[in-house]
Amino acid sequence: MTSSNTESDTVEMPGDLSFADLQIHPAVLQAVADVGYESPSPIQAATIPAMLAGSDVVGLAQTGTGKTAAFAIPILSKIDTASRTTQALVLAPTRELALQVAEAFSRYGAHLSVNVLPIYGGSPYGPQMAGLKRGAQVVVGTPGRVIDHLEKRTLDLSHLDYLVLDEADEMLQMGFAEDVERILEGTPEYKQVALFSATMPPAIRKITNKYLHDPVQVKVESKTATADNISQRYIQVSGHRKMDALTRLLEVEPFEAMIVFVRTKQATEEVAEKLRARGFSAAAINGDIAQAQRERTIASLKDGKLDILIATDVAARGLDVERISHVLNYDIPHDPESYVHRIGRTGRAGRSGTALLFITPRERHLLNSIERVTRQKLIESQLPTVDDVNAQRVEKFRDSITTALAAPGFDLFRKLVEGYERDHDVSMADIAAALALQSRDGAEFLMTEPPPEKRKERADRPARDDGPPRKRREVRTDLATYRIAVGKRHKVMPGAIVGAIANEGGLHRSDFGHISIKVDHSTVELPAKLSRETLKKLESTRIQGQLIHLEPDRGPKGHRKTH
Repeated sequence: MTSSNTESDTVEMPGDLSFADLQIHPAVLQAVADVGYESPSPIQAATIPAMLAGSDVVGLAQTGTGKTAAFAIPILSKIDTASRTTQALVLAPTRELALQVAEAFSRYGAHLSVNVLPIYGGSPYGPQMAGLKRGAQVVVGTPGRVIDHLEKRTLDLSHLDYLVLDEADEMLQMGFAEDVERILEGTPEYKQVALFSATMPPAIRKITNKYLHDPVQVKVESKTATADNISQRYIQVSGHRKMDALTRLLEVEPFEAMIVFVRTKQATEEVAEKLRARGFSAAAINGDIAQAQRERTIASLKDGKLDILIATDVAARGLDVERISHVLNYDIPHDPESYVHRIGRTGRAGRSGTALLFITPRERHLLNSIERVTRQKLIESQLPTVDDVNAQRVEKFRDSITTALAAPGFDLFRKLVEGYERDHDVSMADIAAALALQSRDGAEFLMTEPPPEKRKERADRPARDDGPPRKRREVRTDLATYRIAVGKRHKVMPGAIVGAIANEGGLHRSDFGHISIKVDHSTVELPAKLSRETLKKLESTRIQGQLIHLEPDRGPKGHRKTH
């Protein structure tokens, strides 16, 4: 069933297997049955036996293939629950994924006496230190915070038996390559290592060759980077008409639950608020939202109390809710990988899903990039017309009457209306229309066509029709320049700066502007109004082991400051 680690070799996936056939620990098998899983996915069927046999594993699979259970189940089956030492460490690129993986370990280890602890940037050290002191057999963490705990000697990896690198390509893309190697070098030589990645770039291959011993390679073949059970469509719409377009879609498109992706944390709140004002059940989720509130919001989404979630990429990473039938890209992502991750939130557990994309005329190049990477052509759809929306509103109005006819209390209100008809000599139809109008509270019932868009010519330059437009750096008034105490002499790259600040501060890549790396420091454009909470999180952020000392840039004088 398994093969050696060569580029062309893959593990053949056995068919008709159940979890009971995989020789996993009985307590873990019971927990798997409790959550309703019967048969393993291809990557689970190949990875679990290899890890139970003690082999190192390289798993090549896209997100949503069930790889978390593929490594959590064998580790829990072999862990020594009598020992309080840290025996398993899982490294994940983001806080969201770390929380998801820790939750999965707790779920599959529900019938074992095992302590699972997530440690990540942006949260207080105190509870994490207390959890480590009590003894956590499984630690799931982001690279920066794991290194912090190693330096504080609050995390002891001397008894480590199992190490997992989850979404390794994402970790390296975020600038954690040196942090990952530093952690690997500080672990015992004889341990079992599993590495999971969607791709195998040279940097991942280097880590594999250096730190894994004769690993089994498990590859889940995929013809495209997106699932076949997700239909993908795009709608061309002007930026200032997006809210009108979203409202029309929500009224006409049949959906069970939907995630609407936007680029910024501020946009999550704005879009959610506008949707609630229009009568939709919507809530925002972003990196600034407290974990307890996030959990309540997701629980509401799961049990049907909430239908629409407005989210950023980071906040939605690891979100797995089966009833999500639609994903809408309100703002198109700047990289195809983010698009793949976003639409992977629908079409879960074998169900079909729908991915929709709003695109402005200037963003056609981003659509082309997505189609090249996913090797799928997105189908252009037309926005529902005013007539489509009004027809749907009329149909819903008629349905609401049918429902109300059978509702408790109907007889009481019928008598009241009959009395009004007698006393005022008004027809039943007029009374019903008056009550319907009253229920609208002044809001228009039928949608009207918006005024046609007026094309505005720039006053400061004549119109041009000869040759391509000149490229200009976009001036963003929402950003300010900050200085950090790492530069060329620390061998930092822009990716490492973005990765560390985004992960520790709960920011997204779209929150970053221009980055300039000098000899002994760097400047980076970030949101001008960083919250006090975000600044507090960034106080202990390190890049290449160096505290960044984030502060507003004060120009040439600031460059002469020492740290």
